[in-house]
Amino acid sequence: MVLLFVYGTLQDPVVQERIIGRVVIGTPDTLEGFFKSQMSMPEGIYPLVIPRHGHEVAGLVLEVTEEELRRMDVYETTAYRRVRVPLRSGRESWVYA
Repeated sequence: MVLLFVYGTLQDPVVQERIIGRVVIGTPDTLEGFFKSQMSMPEGIYPLVIPRHGHEVAGLVLEVTEEELRRMDVYETTAYRRVRVPLRSGRESWVYA
């Protein structure tokens, strides 16, 4: 299993079910040193995180399989880049930035 920090639509059980076929109960955590913003795409407005000292983003940590992570990569498209980040809890996780 791998850890994925989510802060937007991937927190939604309906979205999780649609993408990976199950609902993942997340653990609250915080991404420090990032700012939550938005980007406009033809399909709508979506959240994103941008590195910014002194800021933090609340979200959930999901435990997913490598295959589920690949499915989420497809969902997030090339508009996002998956990067490894440390979380306030001390765990290291992937995040879409």
